[in-house]
Amino acid sequence: MANVTPPAQPAPGRTVPPTVGFDLDMTLIDSRPGIRACYLALAERTGTYVDADLAVSRLGPPLVEELVNWFPAERVEEMAELYRAMYPEYAITSTLALPGARDAIAAVRERGGRAIVVTAKYEPNAKLHLTHLGIEPDAVIGDLWAEQKALALREHAASVYVGDHTGDVRGARTAGAMSVAVATGPCDAVELREAGADVVLTDLTEFPRWFSDYCSDS
Repeated sequence: MANVTPPAQPAPGRTVPPTVGFDLDMTLIDSRPGIRACYLALAERTGTYVDADLAVSRLGPPLVEELVNWFPAERVEEMAELYRAMYPEYAITSTLALPGARDAIAAVRERGGRAIVVTAKYEPNAKLHLTHLGIEPDAVIGDLWAEQKALALREHAASVYVGDHTGDVRGARTAGAMSVAVATGPCDAVELREAGADVVLTDLTEFPRWFSDYCSDS
């Protein structure tokens, strides 16, 4: 079991601008239409049935954890490489920013802070999404899931991590960052609270006000 650092608390009189980490899929972007299209294209190309609607209902964990449900274990890495290669064609243009995504990034910047994206998604494809949508974080770190996200959060000294999955809560807590959860993904508010989220928001439209209060209390 990973060592868990207690969630960071705002320090009185803190003057260092905060760094805030954000998850990508179902936190900043609704990638379900594009991912669904990519799974359907993968199924057609390989002749293997994939329930794309079921797959997009449980986004969050690494790609290989989904593919193992549809392909023999010995073919999963091969299929993952194929999926990632097909992804830019099928998944980028149909993906939308979730409500409040751009304003959440702006709220961090307005406080002089840094906004980074830490995601389990293949990093080059994560960057394609953000570029297409005109969202410009200070750094994008991919291929990290759950507790592994703490590696990037610690490296960038993030005091807050925002995500939609219980795995994101675990990543924040492992890093000693405050876990802010948004109920826009596969995990509802109750699950997120039970996983240990410090704050649960309906979506990112509520983030700027919360973040303003968080910084004012620091």
